[in-house]
Amino acid sequence: MLRSIHFGAIASALLMASASAQEAARTYKVGPLVIESPWARATPAGAKVAGGYVKITNTGQQPDRLLGGSLPVASSVEVHEMTMKDGVMRMRKLDGLQIQPGQSVELKPGGFHLMFMGLRDGLKDKQTIKGTLVFEHAGTAEVEYKVTPIGALSGGHTHR
Repeated sequence: MLRSIHFGAIASALLMASASAQEAARTYKVGPLVIESPWARATPAGAKVAGGYVKITNTGQQPDRLLGGSLPVASSVEVHEMTMKDGVMRMRKLDGLQIQPGQSVELKPGGFHLMFMGLRDGLKDKQTIKGTLVFEHAGTAEVEYKVTPIGALSGGHTHR
């Protein structure tokens, strides 16, 4: 009995370490910028656009700007902002998104986000897609987006 409990504890610890390692593998660094957990939602068949989300922290002394990026399955990757005004959703393309020193910016549904434009293939749940993010000063960072189910509210699969 004691051996079973001990084995269970070891198995649990290994699973937790594995999950931590997977999350750690989804953290990227370019210059003073730390990029965490890039993710996107799966798309319905025939969709030509998708949203991308990520958290970026500037650990440096100077501001930087996210300018966009690239994705092999899209013709372009743009920075967008979604706002609500008088009950109407508005979305607009930005020339870039400023990240101040010592600050974090989270691109998430309902706010700042990346738009994957001109999708050639839909994004499928559990898929991972390599891409880049481009910053004004730090340069280009290679990242991997984890695709979550349609309607997910975060990269952790929280549904509406």
